[in-house]
Amino acid sequence: MTDAWRQTACILCSVNCGIEVRTEDGHISRIRGDRAHPGSRGYTCEKAQRLDHYQNNRDRLTTPLRRRADGTFEPIDWDTAIREVAERLVAIRDTHGGATIFYYGGGGQGNHLGGAYSGATRRALGSIYTSNALAQEKTGEFWVDGQLYGRPRCHITGDFARAEVAVFVGKNPWQSHGFPRARAVLREIVADPKRSLVVIDPRRTETAELAEYHLQVRPGTDAFCLSALLGVLVEEDLVDHDFLRDRTTNGETLFPALRAIPVADYCARAGIAEDLVRTVARRMARASSVSIFEDLGIQQAPHSTLNSYLEKLVYLLTGNFARPGTMNIHTRMAGLGGGKEGGRTSPVGGHRIITGLIPANVIPDEILTDHPKRFRAMIVESANPAHSLADSRRMREALAALELVVVIDVAMSETARQAHYVLPPPSQFEKWEATFFTLEFPENVFHLRAPLFPPLAGTLPEPEIHRRLVRAIGALTDADLAPLRAAAAAGRLAYAQEFLRLTGERPELAGLVPVILYETLGPTLGRGNEAAALLWGAAHTCALAYPESVRRAGFSGDGPALGEALFEAILTRRSGITFTVDEYEETWRRLATPDGRVNLAIPELLRELDELGTGTTTRDAAFPFVLTAGERRSSTANTIFRDPAWRKKDPAGALRISPRDAETLGVADGGRVRVTTVRGSAETVVEITDRMQPGHVSLPNGLGLSYPDDAGRSVVSGVAPNELTASEHRDAIAGTPWHKHVPARVEAVA
Repeated sequence: MTDAWRQTACILCSVNCGIEVRTEDGHISRIRGDRAHPGSRGYTCEKAQRLDHYQNNRDRLTTPLRRRADGTFEPIDWDTAIREVAERLVAIRDTHGGATIFYYGGGGQGNHLGGAYSGATRRALGSIYTSNALAQEKTGEFWVDGQLYGRPRCHITGDFARAEVAVFVGKNPWQSHGFPRARAVLREIVADPKRSLVVIDPRRTETAELAEYHLQVRPGTDAFCLSALLGVLVEEDLVDHDFLRDRTTNGETLFPALRAIPVADYCARAGIAEDLVRTVARRMARASSVSIFEDLGIQQAPHSTLNSYLEKLVYLLTGNFARPGTMNIHTRMAGLGGGKEGGRTSPVGGHRIITGLIPANVIPDEILTDHPKRFRAMIVESANPAHSLADSRRMREALAALELVVVIDVAMSETARQAHYVLPPPSQFEKWEATFFTLEFPENVFHLRAPLFPPLAGTLPEPEIHRRLVRAIGALTDADLAPLRAAAAAGRLAYAQEFLRLTGERPELAGLVPVILYETLGPTLGRGNEAAALLWGAAHTCALAYPESVRRAGFSGDGPALGEALFEAILTRRSGITFTVDEYEETWRRLATPDGRVNLAIPELLRELDELGTGTTTRDAAFPFVLTAGERRSSTANTIFRDPAWRKKDPAGALRISPRDAETLGVADGGRVRVTTVRGSAETVVEITDRMQPGHVSLPNGLGLSYPDDAGRSVVSGVAPNELTASEHRDAIAGTPWHKHVPARVEAVA
């Protein structure tokens, strides 16, 4: 039986485009873009067409699993699973302290709502350390934002639809998107002779092929290229003096460092023509607006945090801030970090914690030690660190050393195989879900998605799992919740008053709010809809933080009435809502520096800039290639696509290599090579392409996953990139990995 068209979202990247689907016999049978979605407006790329491969995975789990002594797993019932997991977590907390229980994950590209309930379990246990995929890529940028704008959560976003010049640094939005309607916006820029597209990337990507200017740097030399651009801006006096005088501070510290940049030398080191760098600098300087997007290409490479700083200085020195078509500070429906900002370090290694997240690369260091504060247990939710983090072999060793590993996931992932208990939730299309990637300006969009299918028998949604764990731990009782249950029966206004009174009188309940809302407000939303209760708190917090922006989005009311209007719209509008509309001056009001100005000078990074020229870009003779481990292609997505049959092209995940290197190695297209790094080696097929420079090779992301074949045997398709990466290869400040710059050796295989 085929349903009518129903609204949901794609879950394969951070943009989460709105889609409409038809379902048939438990399958997603047809997919199209949702024209009513306020962000994507009917846009979608080809990857969304294959979402049924996620929904109907052969390795979906339908019962809790417990590891036996021999390493195999046995099914157990939910009551046993919750009781035993709670007992073992409490025993570790009572023996070693709650801080030794580490949490990783909290949602992938689309399932943040369930992960948000984990905060209650963590608070009940006293667990304070956490990390997720953002610590693989974005924390260096967040730290720079904090230094420039006052707080790491002053996150900046580009206004690409209105920008005269759009710049992408280590970013290929044709494949990785990153902002709404990416391919359509790129086409609009290219079609307008008054606008320009600039790409800084060692590969000739699909976006680079569209660009008017492609600065094709040598792999790992982005800092030299960005420094040269800044050097030209200062040398040729192309900076916005009025903006710098009126809106910034500490320029007197920054500018001597920029004047000292040897532009010609740095262009040569980056492998790009000085004339082209000067042309690009002049084009940006004379533009009425410039927006810049930095991404993993520079965030997972040498000098990654310095790269983020230099990229931001390019738009700041040219005054492209807080105006249409430029960079602005956006609103948010909820935070994406892991907790408090500033001053905290990891318990064993003393590594910097940024936006509450421990660097992902140091997690094994915090386990594989006899330090008394080492992590003893790990809760992993909707994440696969045994596959996705650098140095998979060492990550597996770390997981094996823990006293307890609990995994909450829909499939038997590589991490789940290392667990003591595996707790299966429904898929993202079998429960209420949402993403908190609300990153746009001036219009920001939020989308609560209703279930398309009933949950598989034997699964429990994450909010219910965390509710049961909190209860089993003993952190909440019926007596605690009785006043709120009574108030909820009288309506949400009465509930709000009682909620404020109770949490004010009993601050120890604040950390349990997700589960409290689920248990008390949730039932008033209808059976099966309880998970949406968390968004009541998010809507009121958002309305309190951005009242004028919420009103400009079409919502009316003062105080709690505004939050209620926003919450009601979230609940009822199936295609999502525009929850804030900003004026560009709002960016200045969101700046968190003491003097309300942008701080241009970051001493730690100015020292690194000063030392940049003393380093070497010469490669180790034993590893003469640079491997990009995890390239995004049309045939790859995030690893929730475990079934290799979804890939219509490039089923083996070929190593891309330049024609010159292929000729030198004596390998033909479709031939086989062995790739070796300091950490391991793997054999793979070859794709010869002039998109790659000589000496630069790439493997795609999303492969190397184990999946059962028709006979039930586990088969691994393609190369798992992190079998080749090393956890010690990371940024000195943020600890982000150098996945895009892995020294490697490539040899032909007979």
